[in-house]
Amino acid sequence: MSLTRSLGIVELSLIGVFILFYGFYLLRIINARKSFRAKGGATLYKLILRTVYFSLFIISLLGPTFGEMKKEVKAVSKDIYICVDLSKSMDAIDVKPSRLAKLKFELKQIVKSFNSDRLGLIVFTSDAFLQCPLTYDGNALNMFIETMSTSLISNTGTDFGPPLEMAIQKLMDADEGLPTAKQASKIIILISDGEDYGKDTGSAISQIKDQNVKLFTMGIGTKSGSKIPAGYRFKRDKMGNDVVTKLNSESLIDLANSTGGSYFEISDERNDINRLISSIGNIQGELKSSKMADVGANKFYYFLMAGLLLLGLDVMLAVRVIKI
Repeated sequence: MSLTRSLGIVELSLIGVFILFYGFYLLRIINARKSFRAKGGATLYKLILRTVYFSLFIISLLGPTFGEMKKEVKAVSKDIYICVDLSKSMDAIDVKPSRLAKLKFELKQIVKSFNSDRLGLIVFTSDAFLQCPLTYDGNALNMFIETMSTSLISNTGTDFGPPLEMAIQKLMDADEGLPTAKQASKIIILISDGEDYGKDTGSAISQIKDQNVKLFTMGIGTKSGSKIPAGYRFKRDKMGNDVVTKLNSESLIDLANSTGGSYFEISDERNDINRLISSIGNIQGELKSSKMADVGANKFYYFLMAGLLLLGLDVMLAVRVIKI
């Protein structure tokens, strides 16, 4: 027999309380005998019985195990890159409190839902930048998500090509040297509110198809749109008119359809974040590592049941601890 854990603060505290209270109990019995000039009764037997079942309770807390066996423990996970558009239109307030602020909150739900998978973050406008490489550290990823801002990178339009190509390359590099890696467990989530003005998206689409990478697109915003805050006023065009940005979902839908993926949306009327999480969750992960671990059979309930039986016996057997 072996124990899965050693004596800790809880067990030592319980032992100390038992010794303390039973010590006071024995002192009272001894004083009572002296007062009545009585003989000792079953005090010793009671002490032995109670010590035995108390010890059984302590052993059950320590997790006694019998026998040893080997078990293969596999680490299975998915690799997910999230590509986020940081163009100025993401500051629009048609989705409260703003498109970007709402997105930050929802991204944290994704991080929480896939805490056993590797997630990475890419931000983009016309160019793409690696904000966070693939990691299992959800706290670090949340920190990078919180620092996202439309002022983080230059805004010269929106191009889906660079972030998609970067995500594909990073996903391929992540499993270099692992011949058994399954590309179906590699996922890209592209999030934007606007139209694709790039010219290299077609090349990225071909790579996604060739590598069998799963692509999900998400649009954020509303069809009616809103003005874009710019300090104490709103952003204006060259004619001095306020710029109104509206969700342009067509390019995102076309991109998802052309790669066999799915389109999701966050607007004033719908929030597909749970559908997105469910769709990703249905994808089977790939084997990252495997090792053999020693596994013992925890038989704490034997000791617990024996202790409870002796406790019941102690309660039912009324014996005199003082004989007059």
